[in-house]
Amino acid sequence: MMKITSVTARQLLDCKTRPLVEVEITTDNGYVGRGAAPTGSSVGAHEAFILRDGDPTEYNGLSVHRAVDAVNNEIAPALVGTQLDLEANDRLMIDLDGTPNKSRLGGNAIYSTSIALLRAASTAAGLPTYSWIAEHFGPGPVSQVPVPSFNMINGGRYGDVVQPFNEFIVMPYKACSIQDAVEKSVKLFGVLEEVLTEYLGRKPQVASSYGFASPSSDPREVLKLLMTAVERAGVAETMAFALDCASSEMFDAATGSYELNGDRVTSDDLIDYVRELSDEFPFVFIEDLLDEDDWAGYPKAVAQIDKSIILGDDLVVTNRDRLQRAVESSAVGGFILKPNQVGTITEALDCYRYAVAHDLFTIPSGRSGGVIDDVVMDLSVGLSVPFQKNGAPRSGERIEKLNFLLRVADSTPGCVLADVPAIVKF
Repeated sequence: MMKITSVTARQLLDCKTRPLVEVEITTDNGYVGRGAAPTGSSVGAHEAFILRDGDPTEYNGLSVHRAVDAVNNEIAPALVGTQLDLEANDRLMIDLDGTPNKSRLGGNAIYSTSIALLRAASTAAGLPTYSWIAEHFGPGPVSQVPVPSFNMINGGRYGDVVQPFNEFIVMPYKACSIQDAVEKSVKLFGVLEEVLTEYLGRKPQVASSYGFASPSSDPREVLKLLMTAVERAGVAETMAFALDCASSEMFDAATGSYELNGDRVTSDDLIDYVRELSDEFPFVFIEDLLDEDDWAGYPKAVAQIDKSIILGDDLVVTNRDRLQRAVESSAVGGFILKPNQVGTITEALDCYRYAVAHDLFTIPSGRSGGVIDDVVMDLSVGLSVPFQKNGAPRSGERIEKLNFLLRVADSTPGCVLADVPAIVKF
């Protein structure tokens, strides 16, 4: 067993120029692992705490020097001299922090260190990180890559347009290879720009998540435009859709209502509306249909929407206890895996194992902005998941995710694209 000889943290930037923590770990035989913790643009109420400085004179309060200091002054002394053991090291940090949501040391400090531990272990084993994950936690040697899905149109508020659904996603679920999946999706993105330009009479706005800003407040209208683009691009037989509703963003706790097409509607109304959409359009999955604490509504959604997989992101936040509650109440068909939400690789993998044991899908996703060399890609391949979320096919860190899949497929003999047609419900 190797011992940890140094743990060093620094402040760097994510791909939206927001400060993040990077941690570098060195072992006694010279192996090095690095990890960096991206955060989302919208952070669920139940996620691990992101420790920032709050100093308005530096990065508008987003700097992370306190989290860096937590690594250098508390985590490092606790880890240096211990054996490199991912699970034991993660547990040590959890106990050292001592809070339910990692608020003392910072979830960003702990998670960055956890990634660095994982990278150091895989480097020492002489394996790509995804192969190390496959060997220790996955179903076996890597034999497939997941189908990517693409956030083509982004919801939100754009002038007079208030689109309640956060992401309108297209997935090349019937592609014959990862090369085919990427090429057809890139082609579609270009055709979609033409379709939106014709619809708007001007070029579409680029949204903060790099997809196109929604041209309409009506989700059905947006889906019709996507269908037009799919048909014009000649890829209708390959593509299906998905939604990330992110409904917590449009939920009003005082009235218990959601915004939809200019009105306030109930949880039941929203479920009925999306069920109707699922009868019109082929949805592989529907994510975060309801508020992150609407535990009564999600089982209704699963029971009533039978043509799509219902996924929980803000509902579950990669938290084993919340996933267990979701399983016991039949609230989801799967969850979005974002390890930074819970704060360690070990806890994220515990959530994955629980999902597998209860026949739920685990769907890895990066965060808005993100980082190059995102560990979620290693998890996607190493855990042999069927599909993943990739964001829009634009900007460096998103393109790198696609290149990662292309590279793995090319360098792994017999590697195939996951069989998503076997699991869709439409």
